Amino acid sequence: MSEQKEAKKPEEKKKASRTEAKEKIAIVRIRGNVRIMTKIENTMQMLKLYKRNFCVIVPKTESRIGMIKKIKDYVTWGEVSPETEKLLIEKRGEKDPKDEKKLKKFFRLHPPIKGFERKGIKATFNLGGALGYRGDKINDLIKRML
Repeated sequence: MSEQKEAKKPEEKKKASRTEAKEKIAIVRIRGNVRIMTKIENTMQMLKLYKRNFCVIVPKTESRIGMIKKIKDYVTWGEVSPETEKLLIEKRGEKDPKDEKKLKKFFRLHPPIKGFERKGIKATFNLGGALGYRGDKINDLIKRML
């Protein structure tokens, strides 16, 4: 009996991680490639954030949150709404040349209309800048960048 109970526990953990993955995070790269540490650049490459104003939508998991914390001084992120995600795919989705049915996993955006926040791209969002976590306000930024 105890073996059956132990076998069920890993399945419950998998279900919990799947529910977390339903939430999605949009990550927008704000700063460029100059004077960037190799570890941070490699993390950006893994997330497909190759250049400034690139955006990716990823599931909210512990591993992705760890990657975001590592590159927090170069990107802004927040929870993306389904309507903003749909708008991104319609306006900026690019087809993959290897497989015409699939879309690329990143979006190339324009610089935001009326610019970034008042203190620029070197200060955090909490202090009036553009970097770091911005919650639901990421949707407003993405819409200005489309």
